[in-house]
Amino acid sequence: MTSSNHTLILTEVVKELSDSKSYQGLFHQHNDGEPLPSAKVLKNIIELARSVIFPGYFGNSTINSQTISYHIGVNLEKLFNLLTEQIQAGLCFSHTSEDKDENKCREKASSLAAKFISKLPEMRRVLATDVEAAYYGDPAATGFGEIISCYPAIRAISNYRIAHELLLLGVPLIPRIITEMAHSETGIDIHPGAKIGDHFTIDHGTGVVIGATSIIGNNVKLYQGVTLGAKSFPLDDDGNPIKGIPRHPIIGNNVVIYSNATILGRITIGEGATVGGNIWVTEDVEPDARIVQKK
Repeated sequence: MTSSNHTLILTEVVKELSDSKSYQGLFHQHNDGEPLPSAKVLKNIIELARSVIFPGYFGNSTINSQTISYHIGVNLEKLFNLLTEQIQAGLCFSHTSEDKDENKCREKASSLAAKFISKLPEMRRVLATDVEAAYYGDPAATGFGEIISCYPAIRAISNYRIAHELLLLGVPLIPRIITEMAHSETGIDIHPGAKIGDHFTIDHGTGVVIGATSIIGNNVKLYQGVTLGAKSFPLDDDGNPIKGIPRHPIIGNNVVIYSNATILGRITIGEGATVGGNIWVTEDVEPDARIVQKK
């Protein structure tokens, strides 16, 4: 094939790919000067948040009881600046800012970043209960340090709890990116919209899916491969799925769900129930019930 033929092919492909009909719904119109969300920066934000929540395990290894205030202060300042930048990028990207004025958008982003940082003490308290649940629920665990440093569940749950707080504050796009980062790293897929109580743990974790409208109580344990999913969705008059309706399970307090169980639809698994492995559940389960495969 001659170089002239190459040129003709490239020219034709450019023409086809530039046709507005071909990229309808796939093209983001970026305005000059608007920031874009950055996965690299968001990763830094997660690491900074972890260094504050779990001091000494992440971030500066020389931290001690005398220097902890200094290190947390420095990291919070970095976190605030980076988070403000990324929230502003999310607002611009999703076109949800009330005013396109850059200064007002920046002001809103900094306010949301500050509100998020104010939630960190409570986030640490809840994540401490998740660490406890993982430790006391796993005979192989040698200590809290191993749980915090190594267990994929804590990485995924901490990403989720960070993303969930951002979602509650009305931050667009960024929360989903944060949970999908953990999904890629751990194989645990938790939507930031799910509501999860304290003392939550996932043993092993690979393949766990927790849908957007799931509600999980306190002291719940899931094993690998568990799905808290939806059944078929209702459609609108145009045949499109109706968004925002509750469609995932409600899991009561003190429930254990074993590996590869699939719980579908807006059903309730009652408090204290046990769901065995490799079964489908599409109807409510009574409190303290034990659901297993039939022989």
